[in-house]
Amino acid sequence: MKYETQKVALPFFAVAMALFALQIVFGLLAATVYVAPNFMAELMPFNIMRVSHTNLLIVWLLIGFMGCTYYLMPEEAEQEIHSPGLAYVQLAIFAFAGAAALVGYQFGIHEGREFLEQPFWVKVLITISYLIFLFNTSMTLLKGRKTAINLVLMLGLWLAAVFWLFAFYNPSNLAVDKLYWWWVVHLWVEGVWELIMASLLGYLLIKMSGVDREVIEKWLYVIVGLSLFSGLLGTGHHYYWIGAPSYWQPIGSIFSTLEVIPFFAMVVFAFYMFWKGSRNHPNKAAMLWALGCPTIAFFGAGVWGFMHTLSFINYYTHGTQLTAAHGHLAFYGAYVMLILGVMTYAMPQIRRSQPYNQVLNMWGFWIMTSAMCFMTFTLTFAGVVQTHLQRVLGMNYMQVQSQLDLFYIMRLGTGVAVTLAAIMLIYSFFGPVREQVPASSRPLAATE
Repeated sequence: MKYETQKVALPFFAVAMALFALQIVFGLLAATVYVAPNFMAELMPFNIMRVSHTNLLIVWLLIGFMGCTYYLMPEEAEQEIHSPGLAYVQLAIFAFAGAAALVGYQFGIHEGREFLEQPFWVKVLITISYLIFLFNTSMTLLKGRKTAINLVLMLGLWLAAVFWLFAFYNPSNLAVDKLYWWWVVHLWVEGVWELIMASLLGYLLIKMSGVDREVIEKWLYVIVGLSLFSGLLGTGHHYYWIGAPSYWQPIGSIFSTLEVIPFFAMVVFAFYMFWKGSRNHPNKAAMLWALGCPTIAFFGAGVWGFMHTLSFINYYTHGTQLTAAHGHLAFYGAYVMLILGVMTYAMPQIRRSQPYNQVLNMWGFWIMTSAMCFMTFTLTFAGVVQTHLQRVLGMNYMQVQSQLDLFYIMRLGTGVAVTLAAIMLIYSFFGPVREQVPASSRPLAATE
Protein backbone atom coordinates (compact mmCIF):
# COMPACT_ATOMS: atom_id res chain seq x y z
CA MET A 1 0.00 0.00 0.00
CA LYS A 2 1.77 3.13 -1.26
CA TYR A 3 -0.41 5.76 0.46
CA GLU A 4 -1.63 5.66 4.04
CA THR A 5 -5.11 6.97 3.23
CA GLN A 6 -5.81 3.98 0.98
CA LYS A 7 -6.88 2.24 4.20
CA VAL A 8 -10.00 4.45 4.08
CA ALA A 9 -11.35 1.79 1.70
CA LEU A 10 -11.41 -0.87 4.46
CA PRO A 11 -14.62 0.22 6.28
CA PHE A 12 -16.34 0.71 2.92
CA PHE A 13 -15.44 -2.85 1.93
CA ALA A 14 -16.60 -4.16 5.31
CA VAL A 15 -20.00 -2.42 5.12
CA ALA A 16 -20.42 -3.45 1.48
CA MET A 17 -19.84 -7.13 2.27
CA ALA A 18 -22.20 -7.01 5.25
CA LEU A 19 -24.94 -5.61 3.00
CA PHE A 20 -24.04 -8.16 0.30
CA ALA A 21 -24.64 -10.94 2.82
CA LEU A 22 -27.97 -9.37 3.81
CA GLN A 23 -28.97 -9.07 0.15
CA ILE A 24 -28.36 -12.79 -0.31
CA VAL A 25 -30.52 -13.55 2.77
CA PHE A 26 -33.48 -11.63 1.34
CA GLY A 27 -32.89 -13.29 -2.04
CA LEU A 28 -33.07 -16.71 -0.39
CA LEU A 29 -36.32 -15.75 1.36
CA ALA A 30 -37.86 -14.55 -1.92
CA ALA A 31 -36.71 -17.71 -3.76
CA THR A 32 -38.32 -19.81 -1.02
CA VAL A 33 -41.65 -18.07 -1.59
CA TYR A 34 -41.58 -19.21 -5.23
CA VAL A 35 -41.32 -22.81 -3.95
CA ALA A 36 -43.65 -22.43 -0.93
CA PRO A 37 -46.00 -19.50 -1.70
CA ASN A 38 -47.26 -19.08 1.87
CA PHE A 39 -43.77 -18.93 3.40
CA MET A 40 -43.65 -15.99 5.88
CA ALA A 41 -46.77 -14.55 4.21
CA GLU A 42 -48.02 -12.91 7.41
CA LEU A 43 -44.62 -11.90 8.77
CA MET A 44 -43.06 -10.44 5.60
CA PRO A 45 -44.94 -10.28 2.28
CA PHE A 46 -43.08 -11.19 -0.91
CA ASN A 47 -43.02 -7.62 -2.23
CA ILE A 48 -41.10 -6.51 0.89
CA MET A 49 -38.58 -9.33 0.46
CA ARG A 50 -38.05 -8.36 -3.16
CA VAL A 51 -37.69 -4.62 -2.56
CA SER A 52 -35.21 -5.34 0.25
CA HIS A 53 -33.23 -7.68 -2.03
CA THR A 54 -33.01 -5.22 -4.94
CA ASN A 55 -32.35 -2.12 -2.84
CA LEU A 56 -29.56 -3.81 -0.92
CA LEU A 57 -27.98 -4.71 -4.26
CA ILE A 58 -27.86 -1.07 -5.36
CA VAL A 59 -26.69 0.24 -1.96
CA TRP A 60 -23.86 -2.24 -1.45
CA LEU A 61 -22.63 -1.82 -5.03
CA LEU A 62 -22.50 1.97 -4.56
CA ILE A 63 -20.60 1.59 -1.29
CA GLY A 64 -18.30 -0.89 -3.03
CA PHE A 65 -17.63 1.62 -5.82
CA MET A 66 -16.79 4.23 -3.19
CA GLY A 67 -14.36 1.87 -1.47
CA CYS A 68 -12.70 0.97 -4.78
CA THR A 69 -12.37 4.67 -5.64
CA TYR A 70 -10.81 5.54 -2.28
CA TYR A 71 -8.35 2.70 -2.74
CA LEU A 72 -7.15 3.46 -6.25
CA MET A 73 -7.42 7.27 -6.29
CA PRO A 74 -4.28 7.94 -4.17
CA GLU A 75 -2.19 5.67 -6.41
CA GLU A 76 -3.55 7.11 -9.64
CA ALA A 77 -3.42 10.74 -8.46
CA GLU A 78 -0.17 10.21 -6.54
CA GLN A 79 -1.83 12.16 -3.76
CA GLU A 80 -3.32 11.27 -0.36
CA ILE A 81 -7.12 11.41 -0.05
CA HIS A 82 -8.21 15.04 0.43
CA SER A 83 -10.02 14.33 3.73
CA PRO A 84 -10.23 10.84 5.28
CA GLY A 85 -12.55 12.30 7.94
CA LEU A 86 -15.08 13.33 5.31
CA ALA A 87 -14.94 9.81 3.86
CA TYR A 88 -15.94 8.28 7.19
CA VAL A 89 -18.72 10.86 7.64
CA GLN A 90 -20.22 10.19 4.23
CA LEU A 91 -20.06 6.43 4.81
CA ALA A 92 -21.95 6.85 8.08
CA ILE A 93 -24.62 8.99 6.38
CA PHE A 94 -24.98 6.57 3.47
CA ALA A 95 -25.13 3.49 5.71
CA PHE A 96 -27.70 5.16 8.01
CA ALA A 97 -29.87 6.15 5.04
CA GLY A 98 -29.74 2.63 3.63
CA ALA A 99 -30.52 1.04 7.00
CA ALA A 100 -33.41 3.46 7.60
CA ALA A 101 -34.90 2.66 4.21
CA LEU A 102 -34.52 -1.09 4.79
CA VAL A 103 -36.22 -0.94 8.20
CA GLY A 104 -38.96 1.27 6.76
CA TYR A 105 -39.71 -1.26 4.03
CA GLN A 106 -40.51 -3.88 6.68
CA PHE A 107 -43.32 -1.59 7.88
CA GLY A 108 -44.58 -0.75 4.41
CA ILE A 109 -42.91 2.69 4.26
CA HIS A 110 -41.82 3.21 0.67
CA GLU A 111 -42.69 5.19 -2.46
CA GLY A 112 -43.60 2.14 -4.53
CA ARG A 113 -41.31 2.87 -7.51
CA GLU A 114 -39.15 -0.14 -8.27
CA PHE A 115 -35.49 0.42 -7.27
CA LEU A 116 -36.41 4.00 -6.22
CA GLU A 117 -38.67 3.06 -3.29
CA GLN A 118 -36.67 5.13 -0.78
CA PRO A 119 -38.68 7.83 1.03
CA PHE A 120 -37.88 11.42 0.00
CA TRP A 121 -35.79 12.21 3.09
CA VAL A 122 -33.69 9.06 2.53
CA LYS A 123 -33.03 10.15 -1.06
CA VAL A 124 -31.88 13.54 0.29
CA LEU A 125 -29.43 11.85 2.71
CA ILE A 126 -28.10 9.61 -0.07
CA THR A 127 -27.58 12.69 -2.26
CA ILE A 128 -25.74 14.55 0.50
CA SER A 129 -23.48 11.57 1.18
CA TYR A 130 -22.74 11.07 -2.50
CA LEU A 131 -21.93 14.76 -3.03
CA ILE A 132 -19.48 14.62 -0.10
CA PHE A 133 -17.88 11.60 -1.76
CA LEU A 134 -17.62 13.40 -5.10
CA PHE A 135 -16.13 16.48 -3.45
CA ASN A 136 -13.55 14.43 -1.58
CA THR A 137 -12.44 12.38 -4.57
CA SER A 138 -12.58 15.29 -7.05
CA MET A 139 -10.38 17.43 -4.80
CA THR A 140 -7.90 14.56 -4.59
CA LEU A 141 -7.89 14.31 -8.37
CA LEU A 142 -7.54 18.07 -8.92
CA LYS A 143 -4.48 18.25 -6.65
CA GLY A 144 -2.79 15.22 -8.19
CA ARG A 145 -1.93 13.39 -11.38
CA LYS A 146 -4.64 12.99 -14.03
CA THR A 147 -4.79 9.63 -15.77
CA ALA A 148 -7.30 7.98 -18.08
CA ILE A 149 -8.23 5.65 -15.21
CA ASN A 150 -9.17 8.29 -12.65
CA LEU A 151 -10.66 10.70 -15.21
CA VAL A 152 -13.00 8.07 -16.68
CA LEU A 153 -13.84 6.83 -13.19
CA MET A 154 -14.78 10.30 -11.98
CA LEU A 155 -16.75 10.95 -15.17
CA GLY A 156 -18.80 7.83 -14.48
CA LEU A 157 -19.32 8.74 -10.83
CA TRP A 158 -20.38 12.33 -11.63
CA LEU A 159 -22.77 11.21 -14.37
CA ALA A 160 -24.30 8.70 -11.94
CA ALA A 161 -25.04 11.64 -9.63
CA VAL A 162 -26.60 13.64 -12.47
CA PHE A 163 -28.95 10.85 -13.50
CA TRP A 164 -29.78 10.10 -9.85
CA LEU A 165 -31.52 13.49 -9.71
CA PHE A 166 -34.35 12.07 -11.83
CA ALA A 167 -35.21 9.83 -8.88
CA PHE A 168 -36.75 12.95 -7.28
CA TYR A 169 -39.08 13.48 -10.25
CA ASN A 170 -42.26 11.48 -9.71
CA PRO A 171 -44.97 12.58 -12.19
CA SER A 172 -48.56 11.41 -11.75
CA ASN A 173 -48.78 10.11 -15.33
CA LEU A 174 -47.50 6.53 -15.29
CA ALA A 175 -46.12 6.62 -18.85
CA VAL A 176 -44.15 9.81 -18.16
CA ASP A 177 -43.00 8.34 -14.85
CA LYS A 178 -41.59 5.26 -16.59
CA LEU A 179 -39.98 7.41 -19.29
CA TYR A 180 -37.79 9.22 -16.73
CA TRP A 181 -37.56 6.30 -14.29
CA TRP A 182 -35.37 4.51 -16.82
CA TRP A 183 -33.07 7.55 -16.91
CA VAL A 184 -31.89 6.38 -13.50
CA VAL A 185 -32.23 2.62 -13.74
CA HIS A 186 -31.02 2.02 -17.32
CA LEU A 187 -28.57 4.89 -17.69
CA TRP A 188 -26.87 3.77 -14.50
CA VAL A 189 -26.42 0.05 -15.13
CA GLU A 190 -26.18 0.11 -18.95
CA GLY A 191 -24.55 3.52 -19.29
CA VAL A 192 -22.42 5.39 -16.78
CA TRP A 193 -21.73 2.41 -14.51
CA GLU A 194 -19.99 0.81 -17.49
CA LEU A 195 -17.49 3.70 -17.35
CA ILE A 196 -16.84 2.85 -13.71
CA MET A 197 -16.50 -0.82 -14.61
CA ALA A 198 -14.05 -0.16 -17.45
CA SER A 199 -11.84 2.14 -15.34
CA LEU A 200 -11.67 -0.25 -12.37
CA LEU A 201 -10.93 -3.17 -14.68
CA GLY A 202 -8.26 -1.08 -16.40
CA TYR A 203 -6.68 -0.33 -13.01
CA LEU A 204 -6.50 -4.04 -12.16
CA LEU A 205 -4.95 -4.84 -15.54
CA ILE A 206 -2.29 -2.13 -15.13
CA LYS A 207 -1.37 -3.46 -11.70
CA MET A 208 -1.34 -7.16 -12.54
CA SER A 209 -0.49 -7.57 -16.23
CA GLY A 210 2.61 -5.42 -16.49
CA VAL A 211 1.40 -3.95 -19.82
CA ASP A 212 2.27 -0.29 -20.46
CA ARG A 213 -0.32 2.16 -19.16
CA GLU A 214 -0.57 3.85 -22.58
CA VAL A 215 -1.78 0.63 -24.23
CA ILE A 216 -4.44 0.01 -21.60
CA GLU A 217 -5.63 3.63 -21.67
CA LYS A 218 -6.17 3.49 -25.46
CA TRP A 219 -8.40 0.43 -25.00
CA LEU A 220 -10.19 2.21 -22.18
CA TYR A 221 -11.14 5.19 -24.34
CA VAL A 222 -12.49 2.91 -27.08
CA ILE A 223 -14.63 0.95 -24.60
CA VAL A 224 -15.98 4.13 -23.00
CA GLY A 225 -16.93 5.54 -26.41
CA LEU A 226 -18.73 2.32 -27.37
CA SER A 227 -20.54 2.20 -24.01
CA LEU A 228 -21.88 5.74 -24.26
CA PHE A 229 -22.72 5.46 -27.97
CA SER A 230 -24.79 2.30 -27.52
CA GLY A 231 -26.04 2.73 -23.96
CA LEU A 232 -27.68 6.16 -24.19
CA LEU A 233 -30.05 5.38 -27.09
CA GLY A 234 -30.20 1.76 -25.96
CA THR A 235 -32.62 3.09 -23.33
CA GLY A 236 -35.19 2.78 -26.10
CA HIS A 237 -35.63 -0.94 -25.48
CA HIS A 238 -37.49 0.03 -22.30
CA TYR A 239 -39.83 2.34 -24.21
CA TYR A 240 -41.48 -0.32 -26.37
CA TRP A 241 -44.67 -0.86 -24.36
CA ILE A 242 -45.08 2.17 -22.07
CA GLY A 243 -46.97 4.47 -24.44
CA ALA A 244 -43.90 6.10 -26.01
CA PRO A 245 -43.81 6.89 -29.78
CA SER A 246 -43.34 3.90 -32.07
CA TYR A 247 -39.97 5.13 -33.40
CA TRP A 248 -38.42 3.88 -30.16
CA GLN A 249 -38.90 0.31 -31.38
CA PRO A 250 -36.32 0.43 -34.20
CA ILE A 251 -34.04 2.79 -32.22
CA GLY A 252 -34.18 0.56 -29.13
CA SER A 253 -33.65 -2.61 -31.17
CA ILE A 254 -30.63 -1.26 -33.07
CA PHE A 255 -28.76 0.47 -30.25
CA SER A 256 -29.42 -2.15 -27.59
CA THR A 257 -28.03 -4.74 -30.02
CA LEU A 258 -24.90 -2.58 -30.23
CA GLU A 259 -24.62 -2.71 -26.41
CA VAL A 260 -23.12 -6.19 -26.81
CA ILE A 261 -20.01 -4.68 -28.46
CA PRO A 262 -18.45 -2.85 -25.45
CA PHE A 263 -18.89 -5.94 -23.27
CA PHE A 264 -17.20 -8.11 -25.90
CA ALA A 265 -14.45 -5.48 -26.16
CA MET A 266 -13.87 -5.75 -22.40
CA VAL A 267 -13.42 -9.53 -22.69
CA VAL A 268 -10.85 -9.12 -25.48
CA PHE A 269 -9.25 -6.26 -23.51
CA ALA A 270 -8.74 -8.32 -20.34
CA PHE A 271 -7.49 -11.53 -21.97
CA TYR A 272 -5.25 -9.71 -24.45
CA MET A 273 -3.62 -7.65 -21.69
CA PHE A 274 -2.84 -10.73 -19.60
CA TRP A 275 -1.56 -12.55 -22.67
CA LYS A 276 0.58 -9.57 -23.71
CA GLY A 277 1.84 -8.92 -20.17
CA SER A 278 4.98 -10.46 -18.79
CA ARG A 279 4.40 -10.06 -15.06
CA ASN A 280 3.71 -13.16 -13.03
CA HIS A 281 1.60 -11.48 -10.37
CA PRO A 282 1.41 -13.34 -7.02
CA ASN A 283 -2.30 -12.60 -6.47
CA LYS A 284 -3.73 -15.35 -8.65
CA ALA A 285 -7.19 -15.00 -7.11
CA ALA A 286 -7.43 -11.35 -8.17
CA MET A 287 -6.34 -12.33 -11.70
CA LEU A 288 -9.16 -14.89 -11.75
CA TRP A 289 -11.76 -12.25 -10.85
CA ALA A 290 -10.29 -9.76 -13.34
CA LEU A 291 -10.70 -12.29 -16.18
CA GLY A 292 -14.02 -13.67 -14.95
CA CYS A 293 -15.72 -10.29 -14.59
CA PRO A 294 -15.78 -9.22 -18.27
CA THR A 295 -16.45 -12.80 -19.41
CA ILE A 296 -19.57 -13.29 -17.29
CA ALA A 297 -20.65 -9.69 -17.96
CA PHE A 298 -20.46 -10.36 -21.71
CA PHE A 299 -22.77 -13.35 -21.39
CA GLY A 300 -25.08 -11.91 -18.71
CA ALA A 301 -25.42 -8.34 -19.98
CA GLY A 302 -24.53 -8.90 -23.62
CA VAL A 303 -25.78 -12.30 -24.81
CA TRP A 304 -28.70 -12.70 -22.40
CA GLY A 305 -29.67 -9.07 -22.92
CA PHE A 306 -29.65 -9.51 -26.69
CA MET A 307 -31.87 -12.61 -26.37
CA HIS A 308 -34.93 -10.50 -25.66
CA THR A 309 -34.02 -6.95 -26.62
CA LEU A 310 -35.42 -6.88 -30.18
CA SER A 311 -38.93 -5.40 -30.09
CA PHE A 312 -40.64 -8.24 -31.98
CA ILE A 313 -39.18 -10.75 -29.49
CA ASN A 314 -39.58 -8.55 -26.42
CA TYR A 315 -43.31 -8.26 -27.25
CA TYR A 316 -43.64 -11.85 -26.00
CA THR A 317 -40.87 -12.11 -23.41
CA HIS A 318 -40.95 -8.87 -21.40
CA GLY A 319 -41.75 -9.35 -17.73
CA THR A 320 -41.08 -13.11 -17.80
CA GLN A 321 -38.40 -15.10 -16.01
CA LEU A 322 -36.10 -14.35 -18.97
CA THR A 323 -35.81 -10.83 -17.57
CA ALA A 324 -34.82 -12.26 -14.18
CA ALA A 325 -32.23 -14.53 -15.82
CA HIS A 326 -30.65 -11.60 -17.66
CA GLY A 327 -30.74 -9.32 -14.61
CA HIS A 328 -29.09 -11.78 -12.22
CA LEU A 329 -26.17 -12.72 -14.47
CA ALA A 330 -25.64 -9.18 -15.78
CA PHE A 331 -25.43 -7.59 -12.33
CA TYR A 332 -23.26 -10.41 -11.03
CA GLY A 333 -20.81 -10.37 -13.92
CA ALA A 334 -20.49 -6.65 -14.50
CA TYR A 335 -20.51 -5.21 -10.98
CA VAL A 336 -20.52 -7.85 -8.23
CA MET A 337 -17.50 -9.68 -9.66
CA LEU A 338 -15.74 -6.38 -10.32
CA ILE A 339 -15.97 -5.18 -6.72
CA LEU A 340 -15.05 -8.63 -5.38
CA GLY A 341 -12.05 -8.59 -7.74
CA VAL A 342 -10.83 -5.18 -6.55
CA MET A 343 -11.29 -6.30 -2.94
CA THR A 344 -9.34 -9.49 -3.63
CA TYR A 345 -6.49 -7.37 -4.96
CA ALA A 346 -6.69 -4.61 -2.33
CA MET A 347 -7.31 -6.43 0.96
CA PRO A 348 -3.87 -8.11 1.25
CA GLN A 349 -2.27 -4.69 0.70
CA ILE A 350 -4.57 -2.88 3.13
CA ARG A 351 -3.78 -5.51 5.75
CA ARG A 352 -0.09 -5.31 4.78
CA SER A 353 0.31 -8.98 4.02
CA GLN A 354 1.21 -10.97 0.96
CA PRO A 355 -1.79 -12.40 -0.93
CA TYR A 356 -3.55 -14.69 1.52
CA ASN A 357 -6.42 -17.22 1.62
CA GLN A 358 -6.19 -17.44 -2.16
CA VAL A 359 -7.38 -21.03 -2.45
CA LEU A 360 -10.46 -20.27 -0.32
CA ASN A 361 -11.12 -17.16 -2.40
CA MET A 362 -10.85 -19.16 -5.63
CA TRP A 363 -13.24 -21.79 -4.32
CA GLY A 364 -15.64 -18.97 -3.53
CA PHE A 365 -15.21 -17.67 -7.08
CA TRP A 366 -15.96 -20.98 -8.76
CA ILE A 367 -18.86 -21.97 -6.51
CA MET A 368 -20.56 -18.56 -6.73
CA THR A 369 -19.98 -18.16 -10.47
CA SER A 370 -21.15 -21.70 -11.24
CA ALA A 371 -24.24 -21.22 -9.07
CA MET A 372 -25.11 -17.91 -10.74
CA CYS A 373 -24.70 -19.45 -14.20
CA PHE A 374 -26.89 -22.42 -13.26
CA MET A 375 -29.46 -20.02 -11.79
CA THR A 376 -29.47 -18.15 -15.09
CA PHE A 377 -29.99 -21.35 -17.07
CA THR A 378 -32.90 -22.49 -14.90
CA LEU A 379 -34.58 -19.08 -15.07
CA THR A 380 -34.02 -19.02 -18.85
CA PHE A 381 -35.75 -22.37 -19.28
CA ALA A 382 -38.53 -21.19 -16.97
CA GLY A 383 -38.88 -18.00 -19.03
CA VAL A 384 -39.12 -19.89 -22.32
CA VAL A 385 -41.84 -22.18 -20.92
CA GLN A 386 -43.64 -19.19 -19.39
CA THR A 387 -43.50 -17.22 -22.65
CA HIS A 388 -44.96 -20.07 -24.66
CA LEU A 389 -47.71 -21.03 -22.23
CA GLN A 390 -48.70 -17.54 -21.14
CA ARG A 391 -48.00 -15.26 -24.10
CA VAL A 392 -48.52 -17.68 -27.01
CA LEU A 393 -51.10 -20.22 -25.77
CA GLY A 394 -52.87 -17.66 -23.54
CA MET A 395 -52.90 -19.58 -20.24
CA ASN A 396 -53.39 -17.36 -17.19
CA TYR A 397 -50.49 -16.34 -14.96
CA MET A 398 -51.16 -18.64 -11.99
CA GLN A 399 -51.78 -21.69 -14.18
CA VAL A 400 -48.38 -21.15 -15.76
CA GLN A 401 -46.62 -20.65 -12.43
CA SER A 402 -47.67 -24.12 -11.32
CA GLN A 403 -45.78 -25.51 -14.34
CA LEU A 404 -42.52 -23.89 -13.24
CA ASP A 405 -42.09 -25.44 -9.77
CA LEU A 406 -39.09 -27.58 -10.73
CA PHE A 407 -37.20 -24.56 -12.07
CA TYR A 408 -37.95 -22.59 -8.89
CA ILE A 409 -36.69 -25.46 -6.70
CA MET A 410 -33.43 -25.54 -8.67
CA ARG A 411 -33.15 -21.76 -8.40
CA LEU A 412 -33.48 -22.03 -4.61
CA GLY A 413 -30.69 -24.62 -4.59
CA THR A 414 -28.38 -22.25 -6.45
CA GLY A 415 -29.21 -19.58 -3.86
CA VAL A 416 -27.94 -21.90 -1.12
CA ALA A 417 -24.71 -22.41 -3.10
CA VAL A 418 -24.27 -18.64 -3.51
CA THR A 419 -24.71 -18.26 0.26
CA LEU A 420 -21.98 -20.83 0.93
CA ALA A 421 -19.64 -19.07 -1.52
CA ALA A 422 -20.34 -15.66 0.05
CA ILE A 423 -19.38 -17.01 3.48
CA MET A 424 -16.12 -18.34 2.04
CA LEU A 425 -15.32 -15.01 0.38
CA ILE A 426 -16.09 -12.93 3.47
CA TYR A 427 -13.86 -15.20 5.55
CA SER A 428 -11.10 -15.00 2.94
CA PHE A 429 -11.22 -11.18 3.06
CA PHE A 430 -11.59 -10.53 6.78
CA GLY A 431 -10.58 -13.81 8.45
CA PRO A 432 -7.16 -14.71 9.86
CA VAL A 433 -4.28 -14.32 7.46
CA ARG A 434 -2.70 -17.67 6.67
CA GLU A 435 1.05 -17.42 6.24
CA GLN A 436 1.97 -18.82 2.84
CA VAL A 437 5.50 -20.19 2.80
CA PRO A 438 7.32 -19.68 -0.53
CA ALA A 439 8.01 -22.96 -2.35
CA SER A 440 11.77 -22.35 -2.24
CA SER A 441 11.81 -22.34 1.56
CA ARG A 442 9.71 -25.46 2.13
CA PRO A 443 11.55 -28.48 3.57
CA LEU A 444 12.22 -31.23 1.05
CA ALA A 445 10.17 -34.38 1.44
CA ALA A 446 11.98 -37.54 2.57
CA THR A 447 11.56 -39.11 -0.85
CA GLU A 448 13.39 -36.18 -2.45
